[in-house]
Amino acid sequence: MASGEHSDGRRPLMNMSGRDMVILIMSVLLASGIWLLHNLSQKYSQTVSLPVSAVSNIEGHSPNSANTAVVQARCRSTGFQIMRLNRYVSEKSITVEFNPSDMHPMGDDNYYITSSELVAYVPSLFGSESTLEGFLTDTLVFRFPKENSRKVPVLPSYRISFDSQYTSTSELEVFPDSVVVYGEPYLIDNITRVSTEPFTLSDLKHSVRGDVRLEKIKGVRFSQDKVDYEVGVARFVEIRADIPVLGRNVPSDRMLIIYPSTATVSFRCAFPVTVDPEVTTRLYIDYNDFSNSLSGKCIPTVQGVPSEVFGYKVEPEVFDCVESMR
Repeated sequence: MASGEHSDGRRPLMNMSGRDMVILIMSVLLASGIWLLHNLSQKYSQTVSLPVSAVSNIEGHSPNSANTAVVQARCRSTGFQIMRLNRYVSEKSITVEFNPSDMHPMGDDNYYITSSELVAYVPSLFGSESTLEGFLTDTLVFRFPKENSRKVPVLPSYRISFDSQYTSTSELEVFPDSVVVYGEPYLIDNITRVSTEPFTLSDLKHSVRGDVRLEKIKGVRFSQDKVDYEVGVARFVEIRADIPVLGRNVPSDRMLIIYPSTATVSFRCAFPVTVDPEVTTRLYIDYNDFSNSLSGKCIPTVQGVPSEVFGYKVEPEVFDCVESMR
């Protein structure tokens, strides 16, 4: 019997260790990877069908087309690029910005661009490494819906709180306080204002500035996507004072009796206090307001509050009034 054979004449299996098997598999994978990279880096000539969404600044129309159009062309490009272009066919469209002068009207908000003009957009369509051999599509047609526009105010949506003994010196303001909205007429006709995204300012003890995005409205675009906001904050001292409530414009033959005859006013004054608000502040009820009331209950008018006062509260808020003859 020959050396190295079994008694039944069979040869033994190759004696390969686990380490050798791993090396063999990695070698095969590496060789396959090198082969694949080499082939994908080569240039090939292939027909490509590509769905395209258009962007164009056509006056009075939406900048984005409402449809996609398929462009077909024969291109010479790398295997990598051809794979990328084929992925668009199954997953999504490619967005290309076209010069408005290349878009020709054809009625019903439809615009077309010819293959002779598409040549300038080959890098945007097929990539800078692609060479066009020829378009198979003669014309692409896009629909750009008509757009209206209107200017509407911006309403900030926020929650605010202050640290102890601090308050706002004015209402929170946004800049700009209005924006232009664009969209199809049926979308924007009922839009009277736009809101910011909700935001929170907590435990403030100094003035704050920032910016916040506007809440999106489907199918509508804004002249800008965000606005700046600002709120002044300062330390205050509360001063309480009892101030008489007087009648005004009362006819000479009448008397206006007000109950209670005084109001407690809580003033929030800038710290440190430089003025006494009790000296200049006056509360009164106009006789004409009383005459127009059905119940005789009136809210007093407050005048003469110094500019150093950030805010005030009058208690009670409503007063009972009765008239009598002199």
